[in-house]
Formats: sequence, C-alpha cells, structure tokens
Amino acid sequence: MIRRLLSRFANRRDAGIADSEAPSFLHASAPAGMRLIAVGDIHGNLDLLLELVSGLELECRSAPAPTQLVFLGDYIDRGPASAQVVDWLAAFAPDWATPRFLRGNHEQCLIDILSGAAPDDTLAAWLDYGGRETLSSYGLGAPVLYSDDLDAIREATQQAVPAHHRRFLEATRPCLNFGDYVFVHAGVRPGVAIEAQSAEDLLWIREPFLSSEEDFGAVVVHGHTITSAPESRHNRIGIDTGVYRHGVLTAVILEGPSRRFIAAERSAAEARQPAHQIGG
Repeated sequence: MIRRLLSRFANRRDAGIADSEAPSFLHASAPAGMRLIAVGDIHGNLDLLLELVSGLELECRSAPAPTQLVFLGDYIDRGPASAQVVDWLAAFAPDWATPRFLRGNHEQCLIDILSGAAPDDTLAAWLDYGGRETLSSYGLGAPVLYSDDLDAIREATQQAVPAHHRRFLEATRPCLNFGDYVFVHAGVRPGVAIEAQSAEDLLWIREPFLSSEEDFGAVVVHGHTITSAPESRHNRIGIDTGVYRHGVLTAVILEGPSRRFIAAERSAAEARQPAHQIGG
C-alpha cells in the first residue's frame, strides 16, 4: 500500500506566507539548540505511525540536534491496531530522539476500566467511542464485545491487556513544558495558570480553550480536537488532523521560533477502503 509524506506549514491566515516558507513566531521559541517534535492523536493506526516516525527520523538524522519527541496521547481506540500501537510505543527507544508520552482521554478511560474505577456508563460509552476496536485488537471477539454483560466485558478487558501495556499507560503524563511551549492532550482552561490546570481539562477541554485569544503563559501544543489541517496560532498549535476520519497523522517540528508540519497520509484509494470490521 502506497503512502506519502507531506510537508505542511502554519495556517496562512495567521502566518501570511507562502507554502515554501517555514514561519517564525518571535514571541515563542524552543530552547536554544533543542528540537521539539509533537505527534498528534494516533488512534490505533500503526501503519501511519510507522510512516510518520520514519520520516521524522530521516529529518533528525539529516540535521542532528538534541530532540524531544512528544506523543500527545490518544494512542488507542477507533483504529484497528491499538494493542499493536501500545506495544510499539512501549518498546520505542530511538537513538535520535528522547520519546515522551502524554495521556489522552481515551487512555484515561482504559486505565479506569483496568483499575476497576470506571462505572458502567463510562465503560458503555468507551465501547461506543472506539473501545470495541481496541478490545478486538487485543483478541476479544464480537460475542464478548456486543454482550449486554458489562461485568463480563470489564473482566475480559482486564485479562486481555498485558501487564507491560498497563505499566506504559499508567506512566503517561498529563503535560510537559519545554521553553515557551507546553504540551498537553486537549488544552488548558483560560485564566488558570499552567501549573494549576485540572487533569480533566488537560484531557477533555475544548471550549473555551479553542476560541480563546489570551496568552496562556506558554504556547499550547495539543491534539484532541479534529481539524482539516494543523492550526498554528499565536497561543496554540493543534495537530489532530483526524487520522481515523481523514487518514492523516500529523507532527509539528519546533526549532527556535520556527514551526513546521509533517504528515503521513493514506492515498485516496486507501481512504476509500471499507472501515475496519470487528470480527467474531
């Protein structure tokens, strides 16, 4: 199957530049001599993850620099290979970057189910929002996944997810800060200091964060909310380009004051293929 890597740059309504130029935002910068990379929501799409990381490795090896590679969460659900994505990320130890793993709201749901903290309504909602695809990737079949017995599904989930996957999920972090950038899954609440943000907002917020024009104290790099192209604004950078919906997985590369985007994208023919079916 053929895929291609795309270079994308800042939203021109903010940057006012040609596609071939990498924009600078002089009020925000990565630490001197350091490259920052963030990868958007993966949602069980191992193929595009491998394609994107391969492209990022080529970029980094062509111009070596200390690199922080931040994954913004939502590794699981909706796509066909959540278990395989978690397995790959848990073992990922490149010599060209330091990987960092944030927690998304989908990971939090699974962690709560595995620990027994999730009530029935959370489990039922998670199943409908991609959890069945995740459990299918762990080998559970339709008779269990479409059962009305939530206790049986909970027990099967706890048995199916291996211990090293649990350790990886539980070790994910709510946010990271480097230079003038803070990396989170969903966003921050305007008017609240970064260090005082609630875990719920970091994982779930949309409004009033997305429409806010205020200075958050750092430029927020986030996923969670799907857009047709990366959003590059003075106070935030959004890179969830809807991998499970549009077949595009995006990363942003931050060096000094510049911002560049790179994406792994399915071809039009691949995007027309039928959606993943959960087997019996």
